[in-house]
Amino acid sequence: MLEFVKCETDHKLRRTAEMASDIWHECFEGVISDEQIDYMVDNYQSFAAIKKQVGSEKYEYYNFVLDGTRIGYFAFAPQEDGTLFLSKLYMYKEYRGNGYASQAFHFVKQIAHERGYKSIWLTVNRHNYSAIKVYEAFGMKKIREQVVDIGNGFVMDDYVYSIDV
Repeated sequence: MLEFVKCETDHKLRRTAEMASDIWHECFEGVISDEQIDYMVDNYQSFAAIKKQVGSEKYEYYNFVLDGTRIGYFAFAPQEDGTLFLSKLYMYKEYRGNGYASQAFHFVKQIAHERGYKSIWLTVNRHNYSAIKVYEAFGMKKIREQVVDIGNGFVMDDYVYSIDV
């Protein structure tokens, strides 16, 4: 049985950060350099970064838990413009393609609807073709392209996708 477990303790946030490092190396291999993966994990998915996101940036992190095993995680944050930013949606490779991401997206959509957000949006690397296919299958539409300098000589070269709630 698949559950979505909210990460509200330091222990759960630390375990999510550990999982994030493994999953990001699986997910982005061949899409961005190993150096950029390490840089992004250190700056955006380390325990300290996640703790800050949850504490001061109002992020909510959840783990996918399948029959007691953590298989991935997702995170979202409210935005001042009345939208919900789906910041993370990652699973270990062996669990992809089973409809779990779709269930998580439905869960996030329910939360967005209940809390009165007008849309959900996300960024996706424009060369991450498998993720793009998943988001389009959710009914999301590409609304723009963006390149963001994240420091250390790296950029995030992304599409922005959105769906009304």
